[in-house]
Amino acid sequence: MTIPSLETEQLILRGHRREDFASVLELWSDPRTVRLMGVQPMTEEDAWAKFLRTFGSWEVNGFGFWAVEEKANGRFVGEAGFLNAKRDITPPLPVPEMGWSFSPSVHGKGFASEAVAAAIAWGENHFGCVRCSAIIGHENEPSLKLARKFGFQEVTRTIYKDHPTIVLYRN
Repeated sequence: MTIPSLETEQLILRGHRREDFASVLELWSDPRTVRLMGVQPMTEEDAWAKFLRTFGSWEVNGFGFWAVEEKANGRFVGEAGFLNAKRDITPPLPVPEMGWSFSPSVHGKGFASEAVAAAIAWGENHFGCVRCSAIIGHENEPSLKLARKFGFQEVTRTIYKDHPTIVLYRN
């Protein structure tokens, strides 16, 4: 499957490439990235498995996560997109689920907002008018603020993998 590329003022959202792995590992092994997600920094093995899932998701589901790069310099700055994680969570999550993670070095530059806006526009064109979901740690105020900006509303609070989590839906 050909993964669509999306372009914003400052970013290019594109399919992952093998050479992105070092940047993906750096992102997911950074304690600052995962501290508000209730997970530990990833090992190289875990980051590799996550990285490989990005390719399979597009092939199996017809949607997935994009690598997000800064237009000005081609630097990998994060990931954003849609997933079907088949999470063991109550309540069950409508699919597609949205997610995003960005390098702490670019926080506050508006990149997450640009990437999420582009992904949502693609999603509305691809999926039509469907409910999508997101889960965010209750203490992750920056992501909660971003989700609310794009119409996600809290549905419930739950525990996911021993971590207090907010379930949000966007109609």
